[in-house]
Amino acid sequence: MTAESAAPAHRPLPDLGRVGLWTSAFDFLPVPRLRDTAAELDALGYGALWWGETVGRETFTQALLVLESAPRIPVATGIANVWARDAVATNGAARTLLDAHPGRFLLGLGVSHQPLVEGLRPGGNVYDKPLALMKRYLDGLDGALYFAAEGELPRPPRVLAALGPKMLELAAERSEGAHTYLVTPEHTAEARGVLKDGYLAVEQAAVLTADRETALRRGREHVKPYLGLPNYRNNWLRLGFDEADFADGGSERLLDALVVWGDEAAIRARVDEQFAAGADHVCVQVLGESMVDCPIEDWRVLAAALVG
Repeated sequence: MTAESAAPAHRPLPDLGRVGLWTSAFDFLPVPRLRDTAAELDALGYGALWWGETVGRETFTQALLVLESAPRIPVATGIANVWARDAVATNGAARTLLDAHPGRFLLGLGVSHQPLVEGLRPGGNVYDKPLALMKRYLDGLDGALYFAAEGELPRPPRVLAALGPKMLELAAERSEGAHTYLVTPEHTAEARGVLKDGYLAVEQAAVLTADRETALRRGREHVKPYLGLPNYRNNWLRLGFDEADFADGGSERLLDALVVWGDEAAIRARVDEQFAAGADHVCVQVLGESMVDCPIEDWRVLAAALVG
């Protein structure tokens, strides 16, 4: 049983290693193949596995599937959508995962985006004042009771999806740190300045190819859905891009800034840039022709360069 109402102290994080993987592909794998893939990625030595939450599997259920399929690797929700369940349910799910697999789960939380919340989720949701919503949600988490274990349990470690300065400040104040997505090393440096000693887990998109046309095609396929989401557009505007960069699936300037392409050395160099800018952990999202693709061969090739 536990309930915490005061601003929480930082909690120990799972050992995520320096480099992990971020993927949308898990949602599209049949469960037996998901289990086999998670076990192989564990054996390849990646530090952690991350995924998002939109209209695929329920994220905590998927976390349990992955944790039970791989003996070592931690998992992180990148992110669990606060609109998908109330704080009591999230608290119970996160604590259950940590009870079953101690030290191997990181709760990543985010407010999602207006078109996804109002357009995809039934119930008449109104996406308004996301910062205030996240504050209330964190209050709910810290005050939630949990009766499924004896004695006091530490609050599950968490990071917040954060791009702008105010959400980054909240991440520094009320969580272990931040998870950033579709960002440049310049943004990473700015986020580090706001977070100070908070943990910073940065997603980095990558295309393992020597062909620029392939890289641009996959990069546009990846970036295009995000061009209509104000949270990302506003962040890119703050970084010095303009409306012209958002036309026709994204300018080459925008794509080159957000998606690294080339051989293993080129991808490792961008990852190193993110570390030099202040990242504590980089979760690489290897892009195939679509989000459905499971780029297992690329993951195998990159393992030696990124975690070997």
